Amino acid sequence: MPSYTPQIEGTHVYDTQSSLRGRALNNMLFSLKDPNNRERFSADEAAYCEEYDLNDEQKRVVLARDWKTMTEIGASIFYIVKLAAIDKKTMQDLGAVFTGMRTEEFIAELNAGGRKFG
Repeated sequence: MPSYTPQIEGTHVYDTQSSLRGRALNNMLFSLKDPNNRERFSADEAAYCEEYDLNDEQKRVVLARDWKTMTEIGASIFYIVKLAAIDKKTMQDLGAVFTGMRTEEFIAELNAGGRKFG
């Protein structure tokens, strides 16, 4: 399937191909909206990942909490945040990871009106 997604240097865009590539991972992450599933996940993370047929890379990034790689292999940020919440991480914590900043620096940038490019 050809992609009409624009290529932006230094970024990746979540598109149809990303969605298809990350389908199992997104299904697992989305399931964490349910409190019972969060409890089951927390009890045995690896076994829970197996229930959703995650491939080795998907399972590795979930267990390692490799947030950035999750997005690179097709996870939706809207689903990643469900896992982050289990670890008491905020969207600002994730934003800091994605931009290579500390959370405090990222929040300061937001409060100052956002990062400036160019």
